Amino acid sequence: MSPLNSRPQLSLVIPAHNEEQNIQACLDELVTTLITEAGLDVELIVVADGCTDRTEELVSERKRSVSAIRLIRHSAPCGFGRAIRCGLNYAEGDVVVIYMADLSDRPQDVLNYYRLIVNEEYDCVFGSRFIKGGSVHNYPRFKLIVNRFVNTAIRVMFWTRFNDLTNAFKAYRREVIQSCGPYRSCHFNITLEMSLSALIAGYRIKQCPIHWEGRTWGSTNLKLREMGRRYLCTLMMLFFQRMLIADDVRQERDRTGASGEENFLADDSDSSPTL
Repeated sequence: MSPLNSRPQLSLVIPAHNEEQNIQACLDELVTTLITEAGLDVELIVVADGCTDRTEELVSERKRSVSAIRLIRHSAPCGFGRAIRCGLNYAEGDVVVIYMADLSDRPQDVLNYYRLIVNEEYDCVFGSRFIKGGSVHNYPRFKLIVNRFVNTAIRVMFWTRFNDLTNAFKAYRREVIQSCGPYRSCHFNITLEMSLSALIAGYRIKQCPIHWEGRTWGSTNLKLREMGRRYLCTLMMLFFQRMLIADDVRQERDRTGASGEENFLADDSDSSPTL
Protein backbone atom coordinates (compact mmCIF):
# COMPACT_ATOMS: atom_id res chain seq x y z
CA MET A 1 0.00 0.00 0.00
CA SER A 2 0.96 3.63 -0.38
CA PRO A 3 2.48 5.73 2.39
CA LEU A 4 0.10 7.54 4.72
CA ASN A 5 -1.99 10.21 2.97
CA SER A 6 -0.97 8.91 -0.44
CA ARG A 7 -3.09 6.91 -2.89
CA PRO A 8 -1.89 3.98 -4.96
CA GLN A 9 -1.17 4.74 -8.59
CA LEU A 10 -3.36 1.90 -9.79
CA SER A 11 -6.26 -0.13 -8.38
CA LEU A 12 -7.47 -3.37 -9.92
CA VAL A 13 -10.96 -4.52 -8.98
CA ILE A 14 -11.11 -8.30 -9.48
CA PRO A 15 -14.54 -9.89 -8.98
CA ALA A 16 -14.16 -13.59 -8.24
CA HIS A 17 -16.86 -16.22 -7.87
CA ASN A 18 -15.50 -19.72 -7.27
CA GLU A 19 -12.18 -19.15 -9.05
CA GLU A 20 -9.99 -21.47 -6.98
CA GLN A 21 -8.28 -22.89 -10.07
CA ASN A 22 -7.42 -19.45 -11.50
CA ILE A 23 -7.07 -16.87 -8.76
CA GLN A 24 -3.51 -17.55 -7.58
CA ALA A 25 -2.12 -17.59 -11.11
CA CYS A 26 -4.10 -14.40 -11.85
CA LEU A 27 -2.60 -12.60 -8.86
CA ASP A 28 0.92 -13.90 -9.49
CA GLU A 29 0.87 -12.64 -13.09
CA LEU A 30 -0.32 -9.19 -11.99
CA VAL A 31 2.26 -8.91 -9.21
CA THR A 32 5.09 -9.90 -11.55
CA THR A 33 4.11 -7.55 -14.39
CA LEU A 34 2.85 -4.49 -12.49
CA ILE A 35 4.85 -4.49 -9.27
CA THR A 36 8.06 -6.48 -9.76
CA GLU A 37 8.79 -5.45 -13.36
CA ALA A 38 7.02 -2.09 -13.77
CA GLY A 39 7.52 -0.90 -10.19
CA LEU A 40 4.02 0.56 -9.82
CA ASP A 41 2.27 1.22 -6.54
CA VAL A 42 -0.70 -1.10 -7.03
CA GLU A 43 -3.57 -2.48 -5.00
CA LEU A 44 -5.19 -5.74 -6.12
CA ILE A 45 -8.73 -5.81 -4.73
CA VAL A 46 -10.21 -9.30 -4.96
CA VAL A 47 -13.95 -9.28 -4.30
CA ALA A 48 -14.92 -12.82 -3.29
CA ASP A 49 -18.51 -12.88 -4.50
CA GLY A 50 -20.32 -15.51 -2.45
CA CYS A 51 -17.60 -18.10 -3.01
CA THR A 52 -18.27 -21.66 -1.88
CA ASP A 53 -14.88 -23.08 -2.89
CA ARG A 54 -11.32 -22.26 -1.72
CA THR A 55 -11.04 -18.88 -3.50
CA GLU A 56 -10.99 -16.84 -0.27
CA GLU A 57 -8.51 -19.18 1.37
CA LEU A 58 -6.12 -19.01 -1.58
CA VAL A 59 -6.32 -15.21 -1.77
CA SER A 60 -5.63 -14.97 1.96
CA GLU A 61 -2.59 -17.18 1.46
CA ARG A 62 -1.18 -14.88 -1.22
CA LYS A 63 -2.11 -11.81 0.81
CA ARG A 64 0.26 -12.86 3.61
CA SER A 65 3.26 -12.46 1.29
CA VAL A 66 2.00 -9.62 -0.97
CA SER A 67 0.79 -6.53 0.87
CA ALA A 68 -0.78 -5.10 -2.29
CA ILE A 69 -3.50 -7.77 -2.23
CA ARG A 70 -6.78 -6.93 -0.51
CA LEU A 71 -9.57 -9.44 0.05
CA ILE A 72 -13.13 -8.16 0.25
CA ARG A 73 -15.80 -10.69 1.20
CA HIS A 74 -19.04 -9.88 -0.56
CA SER A 75 -22.07 -11.80 0.65
CA ALA A 76 -25.55 -12.34 -0.78
CA PRO A 77 -27.20 -11.06 -2.81
CA CYS A 78 -24.38 -11.83 -5.19
CA GLY A 79 -23.84 -10.80 -8.79
CA PHE A 80 -21.05 -9.58 -11.04
CA GLY A 81 -22.23 -5.97 -10.96
CA ARG A 82 -22.68 -5.99 -7.21
CA ALA A 83 -19.16 -7.36 -6.78
CA ILE A 84 -17.69 -4.60 -8.97
CA ARG A 85 -19.66 -1.92 -7.15
CA CYS A 86 -18.39 -3.31 -3.87
CA GLY A 87 -14.80 -3.27 -5.10
CA LEU A 88 -15.11 0.29 -6.40
CA ASN A 89 -16.08 1.38 -2.89
CA TYR A 90 -12.63 0.31 -1.69
CA ALA A 91 -10.51 1.36 -4.68
CA GLU A 92 -8.12 4.20 -3.81
CA GLY A 93 -5.94 4.37 -6.93
CA ASP A 94 -5.68 7.30 -9.32
CA VAL A 95 -6.49 4.82 -12.13
CA VAL A 96 -9.00 1.99 -11.65
CA VAL A 97 -9.12 -1.12 -13.84
CA ILE A 98 -11.80 -3.82 -13.88
CA TYR A 99 -9.97 -7.13 -14.32
CA MET A 100 -11.28 -10.68 -14.64
CA ALA A 101 -10.11 -13.40 -12.27
CA ASP A 102 -10.40 -16.19 -14.85
CA LEU A 103 -7.10 -15.49 -16.71
CA SER A 104 -8.94 -14.16 -19.76
CA ASP A 105 -7.20 -10.75 -19.53
CA ARG A 106 -3.47 -9.98 -19.75
CA PRO A 107 -1.45 -7.97 -17.21
CA GLN A 108 0.56 -6.34 -20.02
CA ASP A 109 -2.68 -4.81 -21.32
CA VAL A 110 -3.29 -3.33 -17.86
CA LEU A 111 0.13 -1.70 -18.01
CA ASN A 112 -0.68 -0.31 -21.45
CA TYR A 113 -3.98 1.09 -20.12
CA TYR A 114 -2.20 2.81 -17.26
CA ARG A 115 0.46 4.37 -19.46
CA LEU A 116 -2.12 5.68 -21.93
CA ILE A 117 -4.04 7.42 -19.15
CA VAL A 118 -1.00 8.82 -17.36
CA ASN A 119 1.26 9.67 -20.31
CA GLU A 120 -1.34 10.69 -22.91
CA GLU A 121 -3.88 12.16 -20.49
CA TYR A 122 -6.90 10.09 -21.45
CA ASP A 123 -9.74 9.78 -18.94
CA CYS A 124 -10.61 6.21 -19.86
CA VAL A 125 -9.15 3.40 -21.94
CA PHE A 126 -11.50 0.88 -23.54
CA GLY A 127 -9.80 -2.27 -24.76
CA SER A 128 -11.05 -3.95 -27.91
CA ARG A 129 -10.51 -7.52 -28.98
CA PHE A 130 -11.82 -6.70 -32.43
CA ILE A 131 -9.49 -4.07 -33.85
CA LYS A 132 -6.08 -4.42 -35.47
CA GLY A 133 -3.62 -5.78 -32.94
CA GLY A 134 -6.29 -7.37 -30.75
CA SER A 135 -6.99 -11.08 -30.49
CA VAL A 136 -9.61 -13.53 -29.25
CA HIS A 137 -9.04 -17.21 -28.49
CA ASN A 138 -11.49 -19.92 -27.43
CA TYR A 139 -14.60 -17.75 -27.65
CA PRO A 140 -17.72 -19.95 -28.11
CA ARG A 141 -19.00 -19.26 -31.60
CA PHE A 142 -22.62 -18.53 -30.67
CA LYS A 143 -21.62 -16.07 -27.94
CA LEU A 144 -19.20 -14.42 -30.34
CA ILE A 145 -21.98 -13.89 -32.89
CA VAL A 146 -24.25 -12.42 -30.20
CA ASN A 147 -21.41 -10.20 -28.98
CA ARG A 148 -20.77 -8.77 -32.44
CA PHE A 149 -24.47 -8.17 -33.08
CA VAL A 150 -25.01 -6.40 -29.75
CA ASN A 151 -21.89 -4.23 -30.04
CA THR A 152 -22.79 -3.24 -33.60
CA ALA A 153 -26.25 -2.15 -32.39
CA ILE A 154 -24.65 -0.12 -29.59
CA ARG A 155 -22.29 1.58 -32.02
CA VAL A 156 -25.25 2.69 -34.16
CA MET A 157 -27.37 3.80 -31.21
CA PHE A 158 -24.60 5.86 -29.63
CA TRP A 159 -22.81 7.01 -32.81
CA THR A 160 -19.50 5.74 -31.54
CA ARG A 161 -16.47 3.99 -32.98
CA PHE A 162 -15.94 1.85 -29.86
CA ASN A 163 -16.73 -1.73 -30.80
CA ASP A 164 -16.24 -3.80 -27.62
CA LEU A 165 -18.29 -1.91 -25.04
CA THR A 166 -19.75 -5.04 -23.41
CA ASN A 167 -16.29 -6.17 -22.31
CA ALA A 168 -15.66 -5.40 -18.63
CA PHE A 169 -11.89 -5.00 -18.97
CA LYS A 170 -11.51 -1.21 -19.05
CA ALA A 171 -9.62 1.53 -17.21
CA TYR A 172 -10.96 4.76 -15.72
CA ARG A 173 -9.50 7.72 -13.93
CA ARG A 174 -10.73 7.83 -10.36
CA GLU A 175 -12.68 11.03 -10.97
CA VAL A 176 -14.63 9.45 -13.86
CA ILE A 177 -15.97 6.77 -11.54
CA GLN A 178 -16.74 9.40 -8.92
CA SER A 179 -18.61 11.55 -11.41
CA CYS A 180 -20.52 8.81 -13.25
CA GLY A 181 -21.46 6.81 -10.17
CA PRO A 182 -23.12 5.56 -8.13
CA TYR A 183 -23.80 2.63 -10.44
CA ARG A 184 -26.96 0.56 -10.14
CA SER A 185 -26.45 -2.55 -12.27
CA CYS A 186 -26.30 -5.84 -10.37
CA HIS A 187 -24.97 -8.21 -13.02
CA PHE A 188 -22.91 -8.13 -16.24
CA ASN A 189 -24.90 -5.14 -17.49
CA ILE A 190 -22.64 -2.98 -15.31
CA THR A 191 -20.10 -3.20 -18.14
CA LEU A 192 -22.46 -1.15 -20.30
CA GLU A 193 -23.46 1.20 -17.49
CA MET A 194 -19.88 2.16 -16.71
CA SER A 195 -18.61 2.56 -20.26
CA LEU A 196 -21.66 4.28 -21.75
CA SER A 197 -21.96 6.64 -18.77
CA ALA A 198 -18.39 7.82 -19.39
CA LEU A 199 -19.13 8.16 -23.11
CA ILE A 200 -22.28 10.23 -22.56
CA ALA A 201 -20.47 12.47 -20.08
CA GLY A 202 -17.94 13.38 -22.77
CA TYR A 203 -14.78 12.07 -21.16
CA ARG A 204 -11.68 11.64 -23.30
CA ILE A 205 -11.56 7.94 -24.21
CA LYS A 206 -8.92 5.90 -26.02
CA GLN A 207 -9.61 2.55 -27.67
CA CYS A 208 -6.67 0.16 -27.89
CA PRO A 209 -6.19 -3.49 -28.87
CA ILE A 210 -6.22 -6.17 -26.18
CA HIS A 211 -5.81 -9.92 -26.07
CA TRP A 212 -8.46 -12.23 -24.65
CA GLU A 213 -8.32 -15.92 -23.84
CA GLY A 214 -11.40 -18.06 -23.12
CA ARG A 215 -11.34 -19.71 -19.71
CA THR A 216 -9.74 -23.13 -19.49
CA TRP A 217 -11.38 -24.05 -16.18
CA GLY A 218 -14.87 -23.49 -14.88
CA SER A 219 -17.78 -21.98 -16.74
CA THR A 220 -18.87 -18.41 -17.22
CA ASN A 221 -21.77 -17.15 -15.15
CA LEU A 222 -23.11 -15.13 -18.09
CA LYS A 223 -26.40 -16.69 -19.26
CA LEU A 224 -27.43 -14.97 -22.48
CA ARG A 225 -31.19 -15.40 -22.16
CA GLU A 226 -31.25 -14.33 -18.52
CA MET A 227 -28.99 -11.33 -19.16
CA GLY A 228 -30.83 -10.11 -22.24
CA ARG A 229 -33.49 -8.18 -20.32
CA ARG A 230 -30.87 -6.60 -18.06
CA TYR A 231 -28.69 -5.48 -20.95
CA LEU A 232 -31.75 -4.11 -22.74
CA CYS A 233 -32.91 -2.15 -19.70
CA THR A 234 -29.48 -0.60 -19.16
CA LEU A 235 -29.04 0.11 -22.85
CA MET A 236 -32.41 1.84 -23.25
CA MET A 237 -31.97 3.85 -20.03
CA LEU A 238 -28.63 5.20 -21.20
CA PHE A 239 -29.83 5.70 -24.78
CA PHE A 240 -32.60 8.02 -23.63
CA GLN A 241 -30.21 9.72 -21.23
CA ARG A 242 -27.94 10.45 -24.18
CA MET A 243 -30.80 11.63 -26.40
CA LEU A 244 -32.65 13.73 -23.84
CA ILE A 245 -30.35 14.95 -21.06
CA ALA A 246 -26.75 14.56 -22.25
CA ASP A 247 -26.28 18.29 -21.70
CA ASP A 248 -27.25 17.95 -18.03
CA VAL A 249 -24.90 14.98 -17.64
CA ARG A 250 -21.96 16.96 -19.01
CA GLN A 251 -22.80 20.01 -16.92
CA GLU A 252 -22.85 17.79 -13.83
CA ARG A 253 -19.47 16.39 -14.81
CA ASP A 254 -18.05 19.89 -15.09
CA ARG A 255 -19.63 20.92 -11.78
CA THR A 256 -18.27 18.07 -9.71
CA GLY A 257 -14.96 17.71 -11.56
CA ALA A 258 -12.52 15.58 -9.59
CA SER A 259 -14.34 16.22 -6.31
CA GLY A 260 -17.28 13.89 -6.80
CA GLU A 261 -16.74 12.35 -3.38
CA GLU A 262 -20.44 12.55 -2.66
CA ASN A 263 -20.88 9.72 -5.15
CA PHE A 264 -18.01 7.57 -3.88
CA LEU A 265 -17.40 5.58 -0.72
CA ALA A 266 -14.06 4.36 0.58
CA ASP A 267 -13.54 1.97 3.47
CA ASP A 268 -10.30 0.44 4.70
CA SER A 269 -11.89 -2.60 6.32
CA ASP A 270 -11.87 -6.00 4.64
CA SER A 271 -15.59 -6.65 4.95
CA SER A 272 -18.22 -5.76 2.41
CA PRO A 273 -20.47 -2.73 2.79
CA THR A 274 -24.19 -3.06 2.22
CA LEU A 275 -25.11 -2.22 -1.36
